Amino acid sequence: MDNKKSLVFVIEDEESISKLICLYLSKSDINTKAFYNAEDALKELENGTNPDLIILDLNLPGISGFEFLERIKKSSKIPNQNITILSARDADEDIIKGLDIGADEFITKPFSPSVLVARIKANLRRNSLSIQAEDIITFGEYTILLNSCVLKKGSKKIPLSNKEYEVLEYLAKNPNTSLSPETIYSNVWKVEFGDITAVAVYVQRLRKKIEENPNDCKYIKTDFGKGYIFCNE
Repeated sequence: MDNKKSLVFVIEDEESISKLICLYLSKSDINTKAFYNAEDALKELENGTNPDLIILDLNLPGISGFEFLERIKKSSKIPNQNITILSARDADEDIIKGLDIGADEFITKPFSPSVLVARIKANLRRNSLSIQAEDIITFGEYTILLNSCVLKKGSKKIPLSNKEYEVLEYLAKNPNTSLSPETIYSNVWKVEFGDITAVAVYVQRLRKKIEENPNDCKYIKTDFGKGYIFCNE
């Protein structure tokens, strides 16, 4: 695991509150990005930014906090998010609704900035520990959870067949090395003879799932005349 700073989105339309939250988080060595409406935050998420946590007000101009949660839940472009609602709405039905839609925690206003930061740090720490419990390989935005045989992009699980996963794991465990189809086949299929064209089939399937442009690959590159190279700098 690297030691990069956590990134927290702060979606709060009251500028003074937003700046106060960002100030306290930055003092705890946490990066922040402030949004004064949910629309801008949604665009950022859809463009691929994946924060470690989102602090969300409910009473926002335009799209409300509840609508924001519902859109995230329905969107195929946005991975699951770790969301803490921070709102003056303290009715039981609001708290229950927020948690039911997908928020992880509900904190009511007025709030103590130091207590808020402590709870945010605890939340981030729990998420980090859940990832560290797994043996992992990371590349770009992706994480391979070796114990669970799962590929994730951010926090979103990427569906793979068993053989797709096995090919990807073998490539990822042998990065920046030219691997012939014969080598990949014998190590993944565990047989000495067989139809090695299956390797090309599974490589193409993986490229469609992990490459932004399968015709100009960033991760699984072709080493012409030799095989494939899994690039993970």
